[in-house]
Amino acid sequence: MKIWPVQDAKARFSELLDTCVNEGPQVVTRRGTETAVLVPIAEWKRLNNTARPSLKELLMSDVGRAGFDLPQRGRAKRRKSVEL
Repeated sequence: MKIWPVQDAKARFSELLDTCVNEGPQVVTRRGTETAVLVPIAEWKRLNNTARPSLKELLMSDVGRAGFDLPQRGRAKRRKSVEL
C-alpha cells in the first residue's frame, strides 16, 4: 500500500486511481497524518456487505437480536398510593 501526500494525490489523481485499481488500497496523508484511504469499488462493496446492520435494519427485522428473557408484564409489585 502506497502513501500519497495530498498534494501528490491531487496533482496525479489519475495515477492514484490506477494504482488503487491495480494494486489495492492507497493512503492519502495531510501534513504527515494518514487522512483517507482510496479503495477499489469491489473491496468497498465487500466491506460494506460484511458490516454490521444499521439500527434501522435491526429495528425493521423480524429476527430478535437479544438473547435474554423479558419478565412477564403485570407481575411487578406496586407501592400503595398515599392519599393526601
